[in-house]
Amino acid sequence: MAAIISETWDSQRTQQFQQNLLEWYDRHKRDLPWRQDRDPYRVWVSEIMLQQTRVKAVLDHYRRFLQLFPTVEKLARARESTVLSAWSGLGYYRRARMMHRAAKQIVKQHAGYFPDTAEKLRSLPGIGRYTSSAIASIAFGEGVAVVDGNVERVIRRVLGKSLSGEKVWQAADQLLDHQRPGDSNQAMMELGATVCVPRKPSCNLCPIFDLCTAQGAMESVSVNLPQHKREISYLLASRKRLVFMVQRPKESSLMPGMWELPEVQGKTDTNGTCLTLRHSITVTDYRVKVVRGRVSSKIAGKWLEEDRLQKLPLTGLARKILYAAKVI
Repeated sequence: MAAIISETWDSQRTQQFQQNLLEWYDRHKRDLPWRQDRDPYRVWVSEIMLQQTRVKAVLDHYRRFLQLFPTVEKLARARESTVLSAWSGLGYYRRARMMHRAAKQIVKQHAGYFPDTAEKLRSLPGIGRYTSSAIASIAFGEGVAVVDGNVERVIRRVLGKSLSGEKVWQAADQLLDHQRPGDSNQAMMELGATVCVPRKPSCNLCPIFDLCTAQGAMESVSVNLPQHKREISYLLASRKRLVFMVQRPKESSLMPGMWELPEVQGKTDTNGTCLTLRHSITVTDYRVKVVRGRVSSKIAGKWLEEDRLQKLPLTGLARKILYAAKVI
């Protein structure tokens, strides 16, 4: 084996690692909707949604998204606003825009068929090394390894080395079972997500504990960024089943074209507050006040029918407010 793995990892030990891991995965893998088949479209949708998002938060969105867009052709034909509306609540809306662009490219340039190798998949918008390798291995059985945060943590602990960058990818490839690359990749990610977790790994449940160098002693180093607190207020104005909404500028760097409630500048009268809620974005915790009132003539916006709001691309906070206020 190459020096990345080390001299102690001969072919027999590597095979034992692969066997133990896959046997564990076959018995204990979570029943997730995108594992029901190897349809590249469904694998792609799940992988894009799971970027920077927890599995629990993705489940309902994934099901609803596929109900609206069951095929790549349906997604390609949809309006961007409809796609963004379906994506609302997952955040990082650039992912949805890139998916929409990629769907159009797949239909136009590939007759609706997904490219079947990681190299070809990387030519599509929004698909990088990790996503292309995941789709290629799971949907098409290509022997390419994936590396995400979970895989990197497993590899570092198993080998007892603080690997990073290209060396982690090389190690992942050397540990990959090339007979079952899709399952092997998913098993590594599953192990990191459910057993070999960052703070307190469940080593007593680990199928590769006997082969692991660290055996729980090597903790992941996590950087806790300071959380900022901010108070913000929004106006909820309604009349005759109409709600006043504003649209972010198309050229905005953050959530362009998305709809939201108008922000109220300065201090608000707490007596006019109809609800208060919490909302977090990256390192900022917001205390959100929602007030009832009249719309200033200086605010550029539109009165929209309540029934239409569900179909609009709302910001995640706007959707949260409208649900809490029982408008939608």
